[in-house]
Amino acid sequence: MKIGFFDSGIGGITVLYDTLKVLPNEDYIYYADTSNVPYGPKPKDEVKKYILNAIDFIVEQGVKAVVIACNTATSVAIEALRSKYSIPIIGMEPAVKPAIEKNKDMNKRVLVTATALTLKEEKLHNLIYKLDNEHVVDLLPLPGLVQFSERLEFDEQIVLPYLKEELFKFDLNNYEAIVLGCTHFSYYKDMVRKLVPSNVSIIDGNIGTAKNLKRILKEMNLLNEGHGNITFYNSGIRVEDKAALDRYNRLFERMDNIIQYN
Repeated sequence: MKIGFFDSGIGGITVLYDTLKVLPNEDYIYYADTSNVPYGPKPKDEVKKYILNAIDFIVEQGVKAVVIACNTATSVAIEALRSKYSIPIIGMEPAVKPAIEKNKDMNKRVLVTATALTLKEEKLHNLIYKLDNEHVVDLLPLPGLVQFSERLEFDEQIVLPYLKEELFKFDLNNYEAIVLGCTHFSYYKDMVRKLVPSNVSIIDGNIGTAKNLKRILKEMNLLNEGHGNITFYNSGIRVEDKAALDRYNRLFERMDNIIQYN
């Protein structure tokens, strides 16, 4: 049986990329809701409907687990999904915990970047309230990175000015860590690194999610030997034409080319 991956668009490829390192012999379905991306600016109820419809489709394909490789989708719908399905539903949340644990100097701060919807959700605010005893966490929406990545725009001359404008709203010398709290943002880890002091950690939740998936499947005796095959769906339509498949291949190549920091 396959493992399902879901994202509003192509951000979840960054999580699947790391999962293939941890579970290279499994087979996968990757579902991008390309008809409705981006989720961040949309009303919560509308987004939740898109997510539930997509996961219904994925589960109908006979998967043994689903990874919600989208922080926004996790914050909006994870509880509803787990109450509806008996198979493991693995969500994501901005990596606030490892960022705060890394922050040994209480004079330093942590900057959490994500979509506007993720940053507004009660799930994230509850997490911060539980962990941020020293009130060191600041929030920054970066919706432009979702739009850039969906267009496969990785030209530094275009993306860096946007990142500078947003990140330089903060004195980055005062920060211990920057959390990339949207899976789309991981495509730009190398560019963020160019703009922040060398001692600032850049953290995402991708590899942690992959390891959590492996742990759960092992505990449930659901690990199996597949071939590492991936079947892609765009909003329920199987991707078979060469141009669309090449687009996904370019995303894996982008991840290969990014120097993995921190």
